[in-house]
Amino acid sequence: MPFEFSHFTQLPEVVLIKPQALTDERGWFAEWYKRSEFADHGIRFDFPQDNQSRSSRGVLRGLHFQNEPAAQGKLVRCVVGKVFDVAVDIRHGSPTYARWVSTTLSADNWSMMWIPPGFAHGALSTSEVAEVFYKVTCEFKPQHDRSIRWNDPAIGVAWPVSDPILSKKDAEAPLLKDVDNRFIWKK
Repeated sequence: MPFEFSHFTQLPEVVLIKPQALTDERGWFAEWYKRSEFADHGIRFDFPQDNQSRSSRGVLRGLHFQNEPAAQGKLVRCVVGKVFDVAVDIRHGSPTYARWVSTTLSADNWSMMWIPPGFAHGALSTSEVAEVFYKVTCEFKPQHDRSIRWNDPAIGVAWPVSDPILSKKDAEAPLLKDVDNRFIWKK
């Protein structure tokens, strides 16, 4: 069963993925991850940990990343509700440094976003309740966990909300220029 892989023009390393479902009168069946097909499209990672979050409308989680040497790539999908999902290039020296892309992930559109290591991730719940499921390429290591301020003007994400609900960690997150970020772009 094939997947549709679409690279974002602004950040080609970030990929929008849509599985193809088999449907009939009983319901549907879909493959959400297939190592060989993902590898054929440049996503050659193992996923040792899966995570799921549940948020009410207006909750913004991010912008998060895990620093080297425990960098995480994330394969993100929304299984309940709808989220405004964002990836930001944080690789020093990259021609797209501090640029961002976004998409709507929802239980209805079945889309997933691949966010490689070297990118920060954020998700805003835009439905009454949203559940986000994501596979990560490295287990959580609290000593390498970092956040960037959600409204950093140097990044300028056009969030569809001006006063989100934030955790204390996210509300107090540093700006990109001040965060401990060890990612270096490699040609």
